[in-house]
Amino acid sequence: VAAILFVARGWLRGRQSIAADRLRIAEVTRGPLVRDIVADGRITSAKSPTLYAIAAGTVTLKVVAGDAVKRGQPLAIVASPALESRLAQEQATVARLESDVGRAGLDARQRREEAKKRVEQAEVDRQAADRELSRMTKASASGALSEMDLLRAKDALKKADIELAHARSDLAMQDDIGGFELEAKKLELLRQREVVEELSRQVEALTIRSPVDGQAGQVLVAQNANVAANAPVLSVVDLTAFELEIQVPESFARDLAVGMTAEIRGGGSTYDGRVRSVSPQVVDGEVATRIEFVGEPPTGLRENQRMTARIILAHKEDVLQVERGSFVDEGGAFAYFIDGDIAERRPLRIGIASIKAVEILDGAKAGDRIVVSGAALFEGADRVRIAGD
Repeated sequence: VAAILFVARGWLRGRQSIAADRLRIAEVTRGPLVRDIVADGRITSAKSPTLYAIAAGTVTLKVVAGDAVKRGQPLAIVASPALESRLAQEQATVARLESDVGRAGLDARQRREEAKKRVEQAEVDRQAADRELSRMTKASASGALSEMDLLRAKDALKKADIELAHARSDLAMQDDIGGFELEAKKLELLRQREVVEELSRQVEALTIRSPVDGQAGQVLVAQNANVAANAPVLSVVDLTAFELEIQVPESFARDLAVGMTAEIRGGGSTYDGRVRSVSPQVVDGEVATRIEFVGEPPTGLRENQRMTARIILAHKEDVLQVERGSFVDEGGAFAYFIDGDIAERRPLRIGIASIKAVEILDGAKAGDRIVVSGAALFEGADRVRIAGD
């Protein structure tokens, strides 16, 4: 009778029976909980420009990969006879236009002098006509001259006035015409000088110089090779702007933010870091994140060097927590609590989760034992007997 009652009691308490060694059971405890991300990454330069040939030609390299370089140091020279010849032609055009500007100025002054001469001649003619009219007016008053001669003298004075007015107008017009022609020549010369300045810049850019202090990176062409315009020649690495690039799982990426503190470990040392950027794209379930060094970067770093980063997302003291397991990924709304040899399904509310532990907000107390992995074997049953616990 006792044996029958024992078996019946076990059957009533759990309709299924699962071996304990197929489960992972953890105890609920209290303590600090740090939510962080730890990931391996590689060192990459935040400033690693690739330098290009501005024109087609033959490249003469001045450095090899790994050489230390200074800002403004020549790294390669591209020989481009076509570009240099074009610059010489445009410079000759500038010289011709400068001569045209000078000639236009001389022509304008010459035309003005001629117009001024006509004005002065018209003034002299007008004075002569005025004197003649005055003489004839006196002669006519004394009866020594006919009325017709007096009228003819008056007409001559009016004609002289008209010629003087036209001469003065022509002088002003010649000033305007000469000014416009000279200004047009100057604008043409200015445009041509801009062309020469741009070509001079391109010829100067045939000498490829380092934009930063650092190290010559990858050399993309062979010595004395012919390259096309805008072809990459070599890259330069800024040794003062190294960053660590890591891949963060998509589930953690939503909690990342620019400016979060981080620790960078490598070579037996730990360095302070800060999240500089988080990629908006998800690739293969991961998000690329860049971490910059805070303060002076360590010496001796090289591109693609492997290091480890730890980003702290949250930190809480005296938190009710349990070891993280598959029950979190299965929803976390319920968990199986161990009571003797019975696993009972109860509601559970969880908070933040780290890689190793998860916060429990409600539904458990310190000392409770929870099935953190393997609960899928229970197939959703409310009570399951655990064998061999």
